[in-house]
Amino acid sequence: MRPSIARIALPVPLDRLFDYLIPEHCFPVIGGRVSVSFGRQTLIGIVIELATESELEKNKLKMLNEVIDVAPVWTDSLFSLLKWCSQYYHFPLGDTLSNAMPTALRKGKSADVRPQLFWSLSEQGRNKLMSGMGRAVKQAKVLTMLTSGALPHEAMTEAEISRNVLTTLEDKGWIFSENVVPEIKPWPDNIDNDSDKPRLNEEQAVAIASINSCGGFGCFLLDGVTGSGKTEVYLNAMQSVLQKKQQVLVLVPEIGLTPQTIERFRRRFNVPIEILHSGLNETERLNAWLSARDGHAGIIIGTRSALFTPFHQLGMIIVDEEHDASYKQQDNLRYHARDIAVMRANNEQIPIVLGSATPSFESIQNALSGKYFYLELTKRAGNAKPTKNHILDIKGLYLESGLSAPLIAKMREHLNAGNQVLLFLNRRGYSPALMCHECGWIAECKRCDAYYTFHQYTKELRCHHCGSQRPVIHQCQECGSTQMVTVGVGTEQLENQLTVLFPEYSTIRIDRDNTRKKGSLGSALDEIRQGKHQILIGTQMLAKGHHFPDVTLVAILDVDSALYSSDFRAAERLAQLYIQVSGRAGRASKSGEVILQTHHPEHELLSSLLKHDYRQFAMSALKERKLALLPPFSYLTLFKAESNQSDTAEMFLRQVRQTLEVNPLFDQQCSVMGPVPAPIAKKAGRFRWQLLLQVESRTAMQKLLMSSDYALTLLPLAKRVRWSIDVEPQELS
Repeated sequence: MRPSIARIALPVPLDRLFDYLIPEHCFPVIGGRVSVSFGRQTLIGIVIELATESELEKNKLKMLNEVIDVAPVWTDSLFSLLKWCSQYYHFPLGDTLSNAMPTALRKGKSADVRPQLFWSLSEQGRNKLMSGMGRAVKQAKVLTMLTSGALPHEAMTEAEISRNVLTTLEDKGWIFSENVVPEIKPWPDNIDNDSDKPRLNEEQAVAIASINSCGGFGCFLLDGVTGSGKTEVYLNAMQSVLQKKQQVLVLVPEIGLTPQTIERFRRRFNVPIEILHSGLNETERLNAWLSARDGHAGIIIGTRSALFTPFHQLGMIIVDEEHDASYKQQDNLRYHARDIAVMRANNEQIPIVLGSATPSFESIQNALSGKYFYLELTKRAGNAKPTKNHILDIKGLYLESGLSAPLIAKMREHLNAGNQVLLFLNRRGYSPALMCHECGWIAECKRCDAYYTFHQYTKELRCHHCGSQRPVIHQCQECGSTQMVTVGVGTEQLENQLTVLFPEYSTIRIDRDNTRKKGSLGSALDEIRQGKHQILIGTQMLAKGHHFPDVTLVAILDVDSALYSSDFRAAERLAQLYIQVSGRAGRASKSGEVILQTHHPEHELLSSLLKHDYRQFAMSALKERKLALLPPFSYLTLFKAESNQSDTAEMFLRQVRQTLEVNPLFDQQCSVMGPVPAPIAKKAGRFRWQLLLQVESRTAMQKLLMSSDYALTLLPLAKRVRWSIDVEPQELS
């Protein structure tokens, strides 16, 4: 009997399916998209089931508007994984599936390769370039770029060429544009592009052989000190997969952090490589997604969302910097890309490599328990030498914008030797606070429990939590004094001070404020490698993944705030940050030096890191976690609630707590903490509270949550607050 009912998952905050009638002329497929009327809206949904009966009377059901796909959007295994994600992370199925699609598909556009805009040089433009362009520098730049052939519009955007410049040139007849459908070519027989490969050491060879000998699923934790050649292990392991005409997915924490790695992949392999990240426009993202699905792309490099890309024949997954917190999605579907990548590899029966110089405690424990294969790289590759690490006690020392005299002297020593210096300060802006010198009043965001950050270049106060901005305050709003002073040091202030202290050397600052333009980060990194800048200032954007052969001194200016954090993961994060940042020094044949400025040189964590390596620190910390029954020896779920009324959010979480505690599955393995105000109790005008559930077993936690889900949605205050469930949270904020 032909199905007459389609059960659809829609992108709405309701964890249920909706029944629609199937018109005679329509043939929907499970896993395909359909267009439906939902209230006054038209939504794009995914078909989950086809049935002949509905719980509702058929005369109350609406018809499908349109069947968009004749084939499922995802493969069977990936579709099953997405449905599992919805259940495990307790997020509506419709929203889960919608988030896993490119924006173009969410809008109902065709799942076919779309034409791309290309620019070409006309004969008239070539003649004009030869005769000279005068002062039209930008126009000359465009014509020069196009002399070697047509370029996609994205190349112009990356080169910071505005659409107005291109339109002007097109109106003059010097260039012309055309929409071109990307040509799909078969992979060449010889996929290896690089004959000048580095020589492998014994540890690298063993790691590669172990990965390549895996006949099906196997999870390999590649624990390699910074500079040990983990990327070379990736490349060699990928080669055998690509030679079998299979594809590789490479996940990276942030696409902007790894331009060197991407370039290295392009040099090495003669196969199409696609990049997937949030900075792409609709067409770029859809074409990259389709390129993977149709088997054209050999390698997909992307951030966490690339994990849900369908592949024609996926042969391996690599998760670089697997410890990085950015793999955990903090809103909507709060999944951890590393953990889901392991699940996907298991479903597809392929190997997965988790690489890091500072593996997460969860991954180390999985390796110790035998769930993961443990591969270790203890030696720095090539001629790289171990760094010399020092703690600099700055108690009582005068600081010039966060710089002590001994550090300034050490910087001068390295700079005079013709080397580069990297200063790490994880605080954007000029100053983290603006204060009245007379009465101590501090400019505070009215919408958050947080102080404004002073940005000197834009002459504004900015809240880094809600994004609100206001002009600089010149008069105290408490006492009327005009004696307003900055408190603390940010990267802008540090940059200003360094131009005064070292006027003969070029300084560059790399943070989110000055790398917003497309291509600006890549240009800055190229200039650093070319030696145009000697002093580098950076936040976490410079802490990992970059190879700067001339950097011989790395200084971490302020870590004291992380030493006494209430978050039990703070010590792990600080240790990872320290190892990652210090790994930027001495990566070539030059010896490196790392200096850590602190008011607390006696702190146990700092002395442990200097005396021992990260692995010994991790083993010691894991023993403490086990005694305290903290992850990975127990499992957490964070319930968050926010409302315009603080009492409402608190009362809702009290109802959640009662619901959990009366559940028959709540036993001695379970405990609930809270509700308590969030660390930032007010954000963007809303009051925030949270509740923490701790269970000793992952299975027991999921059973408790699943059996409580429906009851939680029926709580009296559930519709009056904005609330969410974060399974296995990485940040308790």
